[in-house]
Amino acid sequence: MTTVPIYPVVEFPSDPRLPELFKLFDSEWLWDAYQEEFGPSELVPQTFRIRQFTHSLGRRAMISYLVEWDPEEYLPSEHVVAKLERGQQIKLSRFPDDDSLPGLKKAADPEGALELLNRHILAVGARRARVEVVRYRPASRAVLRHRIGRAGFFVRVIPPDSLPPFLKGWELVGRSDFVAPRVAGHWKEGGVVWMSEIPGRNLRVSIRKGNGPDPEPLFKGLESLWALESERDCGTPYNLPGGYRHARRMFENVARENVETTIVLNEITDVLDSFIETWKPQGIAHNDFYDDQLIVTPDGRMALVDFEEAGPGDPLLDVGNFLAHLRWTIRFGSSEAA
Repeated sequence: MTTVPIYPVVEFPSDPRLPELFKLFDSEWLWDAYQEEFGPSELVPQTFRIRQFTHSLGRRAMISYLVEWDPEEYLPSEHVVAKLERGQQIKLSRFPDDDSLPGLKKAADPEGALELLNRHILAVGARRARVEVVRYRPASRAVLRHRIGRAGFFVRVIPPDSLPPFLKGWELVGRSDFVAPRVAGHWKEGGVVWMSEIPGRNLRVSIRKGNGPDPEPLFKGLESLWALESERDCGTPYNLPGGYRHARRMFENVARENVETTIVLNEITDVLDSFIETWKPQGIAHNDFYDDQLIVTPDGRMALVDFEEAGPGDPLLDVGNFLAHLRWTIRFGSSEAA
């Protein structure tokens, strides 16, 4: 029986309401399901590498794998996604097929990208486009790069109903001291946005190399964003209560068989429950602020390249999120899926 190893080897707590969850980490089942969905293969991948795992207790789970082939076969890696919803069979899909990102398939194809660029961006028709996949989070977002000659654009592909909040967040960041990319155009039905490239160095990469920049532009940008006055239409408030309830369910599930951990968790949630019940947005914040979202420009300014969550929220969330990402990176290393 041919199997393909899954890396890294992980074990997640069982979920009685999702009895097939274990299959997502079963190498024999995964290879059989891959061939059943995409057709028999004479070649066998070297590894199914886990890139992202999301789990809503008792409701759904989704895992994305990077299918890696023997280097001597000269085959590109593939993104494969397995989705499990309660009461339904596991579904496999392969990039760029993604029901939640209807514009991705066309935007990721060079011919489709050329058609979109000529329709939504360029005044003079181009003949050839190059496409690079920068990042992909299934059912959530993809970041591509479209290049025509010397002109290049970063392309954000999101669910179409997320486009208005994204553009509103861009407007808010544009009013702060952060540098924001120029929005060159968008395709509403596909949830695709083209943005100008910003020259500079990724902040996370700089920090990991020991070349951390002057923090003053970072503080100045945050202070100016937090100082923005809330308007009637300044975006959707950050759903802190929803995020807290999700995290609490997951921690309770993990700790249910460990008495000591359960006691500590109960002590923590006893304090946080009352806080969440009374929490309200304290002003404008980024709400998803961390080092990998920032570019240090050649003149030392800070540029923000992701602002989908910007709107009513809490400045302390920006501080905590930034520090948590730094700590995670120091302990576990950098990951595109983080």
